[in-house]
Amino acid sequence: MTTFDNRERGFENKFAHDQDLRFRAEARRNKAIAEWAGAKLGLVGDALEAYVKEVRKADLAEAGDDDVFRKVKGDLAAKGIAVSDAEIRAFMGEALAKAVSDIEAAKS
Repeated sequence: MTTFDNRERGFENKFAHDQDLRFRAEARRNKAIAEWAGAKLGLVGDALEAYVKEVRKADLAEAGDDDVFRKVKGDLAAKGIAVSDAEIRAFMGEALAKAVSDIEAAKS
């Protein structure tokens, strides 16, 4: 095995690790945003858990965060709850940062 092969394997392993971290962090972020929006919608118990699943499923619609944003924004608007785009995006950013921090802390 050459040095180049070792470096290539190292990069592949780091990429796989980063992708796994991203997937887990986004899943946690989606749960947090669903719980946040669910609270504004007045959901509790099984209804809240079902909503969390809906938001996670919405994330599979397309790459990126816009599908989750549109789901939450649309659900809030449908119930007449005014929340700005900036507030939703800010919460999504905070929730993602917290998720990454929590995952990294759990590894230590």
